[in-house]
Amino acid sequence: MATNELETELFGRSTRFNYSETWVGYSLLALRLIMGWTLFYAGITKVLDASWSAEGFLLNAIPEGNPFGGMWTTMANEYLWLIDPLNAWGLTLVGLALLLGAFVRFSAFWGAVMMLFYWAASLPLENGIVIDSHIVYALLLFGLGAFGAGRILGLDTYLEDIDVVQENRPLQYLLG
Repeated sequence: MATNELETELFGRSTRFNYSETWVGYSLLALRLIMGWTLFYAGITKVLDASWSAEGFLLNAIPEGNPFGGMWTTMANEYLWLIDPLNAWGLTLVGLALLLGAFVRFSAFWGAVMMLFYWAASLPLENGIVIDSHIVYALLLFGLGAFGAGRILGLDTYLEDIDVVQENRPLQYLLG
């Protein structure tokens, strides 16, 4: 097993530690697949259920005292035509991208954005001050994108070799 040392500066402090490339690879692959399945399943069940809508949640499940209370009501009353497909298809496609390891950075970013919206809808938190599962998911997605986890047994490895990607550097930031 290849072991490396990482030396970096975090929050103004120098830090150094050893890590196993092999176990980091397995961990990132497992996290990508588990997060991918979690999001894919949550989305595809909504896509396949013709009666599903976010309206009930937006109008009835937002905790009292939510700092964005009026925004959720407006979404339910005026923008449900947009919110429902964005939610269902967003979860499905982000999950599928993570499962396939395709466009992982792009997908992880938008998955994290969705998680931050879910977190904002659950404020004030019943069982915590600031952190709930949505924040954990958002940070996990951030990590998957930061590491370029789509390159680990994913399609991003192949997509990065396509000429159009090689010739357009900004496209490479969507992959990984």
